[in-house]
Amino acid sequence: MSEKQGREVEHETTVRASAEEVYRLLAEVENWPRLFPPSVHVEYLERGEREERIRIWATANGEAKNWSSRRTLSKESLRIDFWQEVSAPPVAEMSGAWLIEPVGAEETRLRLKHWYRSIDDDPEGLAWIDEAVDRNSREELPALKAALEEAAGDDPLTLSFVDSVQVAGSVKDLYDFVNEADRWRERLPHVSDVKLTEDTPGLQVLRMETLTKDGSAHTTESVRVCFPPGRIVYKQTTLPALMRLHTGYWLFEEGDDGTVTASSQHTVVIRAENITTILGADAGVPEARSFIREALGGNSRATLDLAKEYAEARR
Repeated sequence: MSEKQGREVEHETTVRASAEEVYRLLAEVENWPRLFPPSVHVEYLERGEREERIRIWATANGEAKNWSSRRTLSKESLRIDFWQEVSAPPVAEMSGAWLIEPVGAEETRLRLKHWYRSIDDDPEGLAWIDEAVDRNSREELPALKAALEEAAGDDPLTLSFVDSVQVAGSVKDLYDFVNEADRWRERLPHVSDVKLTEDTPGLQVLRMETLTKDGSAHTTESVRVCFPPGRIVYKQTTLPALMRLHTGYWLFEEGDDGTVTASSQHTVVIRAENITTILGADAGVPEARSFIREALGGNSRATLDLAKEYAEARR
């Protein structure tokens, strides 16, 4: 791309992890909600050996958005190229690449390149894109570096778990119970306040205040992507003080015998610096893991039990 037509820019960081592991984490899009703060959920639309088309749900300027992109993956050269299918004004075209270069056995140079041009090669539009790409890249790379280093290791601050119940009811009724989160204040004892917005069908912003067993209240906000009739995925964008990341999903699957398995999954990264403030001077990571497992799991199990009751009453 010539200077007259647009711009080519590059940002970089160094990651304390092997190049192969950095490539794997970036190539597997299911990792993105953990790696990229704005990312809520990513799904494959088309998937070949080297080329793929993906849909991305993410937050932008406080709003939930989604778009599709294409990628070409080269494991041999540790490179991932990407380009937007449809760009938003003032962007006429946007593409880029992740270049993953080993520095040592456990250190990697990660370069992020962007190529773009403005509509009608407008100089003001190009200046706006320059600023946006530079700002976003400078904000994204430090967070990505930390997340890659965390995900590449055996990190005790990360925990994932699933709670499930068997239900003699329909997938649709279970899905409706969780999807209709605007009714959770009347349906769930641990929810004291709730606000649900859904400007785009299936893309929700859920803000609520929940109570734990010790009576403390937590205000959280999540972006939820709903896939009827049996799955809802989410990422918390406003978190309790003990968590740095919280993603999860609700899944309702019918077995061969007609019984439905209703599941709630959580993945959490603990905010270590807040452990003693919240749990006491003697608390450490094991206590934080136990507290979060019980607090989140307890609320999930309560929701699953009430969803089970709701669905079975409608058989």
